[in-house]
Amino acid sequence: MNTDVSNRIRAIIAEQAMLEPDQISDDATPEQLGIDSLGLVETIFAIEEEFDISVPFNANEPEKSAFDISSMGSIVAAVERLISEKAA
Repeated sequence: MNTDVSNRIRAIIAEQAMLEPDQISDDATPEQLGIDSLGLVETIFAIEEEFDISVPFNANEPEKSAFDISSMGSIVAAVERLISEKAA
């Protein structure tokens, strides 16, 4: 796991959730952090901007998305995958 990427994502999510980055565990879900669907969309946009990637996320049908938003760890893993695909 890329610690820099993970820390940057945690900072974005923490800002959205109004928490400190160290309060966000890998197994926390967006709901547990108090991030609603609009907040999640804003978080995705912030992540796209931060890493200059395009996240395949459909806000209307998140369960059909190739981007796993079930937990913080899965979000970090998905972003790392997108970054490595972009670099390839």
